[in-house]
Amino acid sequence: MYRIGQEEIDALAKSLLSRDFFKINNSGQAVLRFEEEWKTLLGKQYALLMTSGFAALVSGLVGMGIGPGDEVIVPAYTYIATALAVLQTGAVPVIADAEETLTLSAADTAKKISSRTKAVIPVHIQGFPSDLDGLNEVCRDRGIRILEDACQAAGGFYHGTPLGAVGDAGAYSFNYFKMLTAGEGGALVTDDRTIHERALIYHDASAVAFFGSQLDGISEPLFGGTEFRVSDLTGAILREQLKRLPGIRADLKKNQAMLASLLDGKFTLAPSHDREGDCGTTLALRFGSEEETRRVQKEAGERGIGLTVPIDTGKHVYTNWTQVMEKRGAWHPLMDPYKMEANRGAQTDYTPDMCASTLDLLSRTAYVAVNPDWTEQDVENVAKVLNSAV
Repeated sequence: MYRIGQEEIDALAKSLLSRDFFKINNSGQAVLRFEEEWKTLLGKQYALLMTSGFAALVSGLVGMGIGPGDEVIVPAYTYIATALAVLQTGAVPVIADAEETLTLSAADTAKKISSRTKAVIPVHIQGFPSDLDGLNEVCRDRGIRILEDACQAAGGFYHGTPLGAVGDAGAYSFNYFKMLTAGEGGALVTDDRTIHERALIYHDASAVAFFGSQLDGISEPLFGGTEFRVSDLTGAILREQLKRLPGIRADLKKNQAMLASLLDGKFTLAPSHDREGDCGTTLALRFGSEEETRRVQKEAGERGIGLTVPIDTGKHVYTNWTQVMEKRGAWHPLMDPYKMEANRGAQTDYTPDMCASTLDLLSRTAYVAVNPDWTEQDVENVAKVLNSAV
């Protein structure tokens, strides 16, 4: 969370005091209004606000028709929710290497494609744009869907197009740690009517047919789903947060660029598929060895500047995805994708060293977290510490 204030408090109070803050209401209609504003900002035809980025990923996969017998390729470096979303549909995740930008490798994705592959989930980790051109080249002629995991990338761009708005669908998170936040929340966007209709039914299966006119014009048959619906309280906060997004990103990018310009020639920045388009939340430094990375991390830390080495980020690294690596996809064995007959023969021979290139890159990278509220003096102080540390 970067910025929040009286505007969110006032919007929340107004919604509460209306005593009419169920999603479908005759008062603020904040959820529906946010969906309209979000899809307009992204240039998409459809948007659904829901409980989390995980919810959006699962709903997107369901919308794409993913299920038992299918494989979905995910990067070795992403939060575990990306892989768990695949398991939620009954499909299995196939783990591919990240490349130098720390996003999904199009080359390794191509190697991992099988006759079962139905979708690929590129993750714009830390707001770093994935190689969407390369992945589209790999997937387009094979009929493989692209579901962008933009959960850490709201506000970013890929060569002028908003992240999450390039593939067949895009998922976002609005939890406490994201660029705009309601504490929790997520959204799915798409231009595909079938994906939208299925996701609409799935994400609100017990109520979408009962409240309001949500099924007007829907041709997909109703089916059993789950409950990812949010109240107008979430929508009210996010509508105010959305107004802050341009300023937050502009200040992040300004401070990120200034910091990069003040680092001396001893630093190497990790490459990017669109440096101007990334969210600006992070400056990624690349070193020649893990030893050098740790030394700089230690030196900077002793001077008050904390650096994060992404190999240390727990459930963001595939080797720490316990449920996946040990192949326990559900509590009940009959619901466990790893035990389903339809998935027999799928690519699930996971080993700790199967994406060694990713692990090497993660151990030789250090993140500097950028603050949009830094003054110029703050940026200069950070740069001075880093230059001294190296």
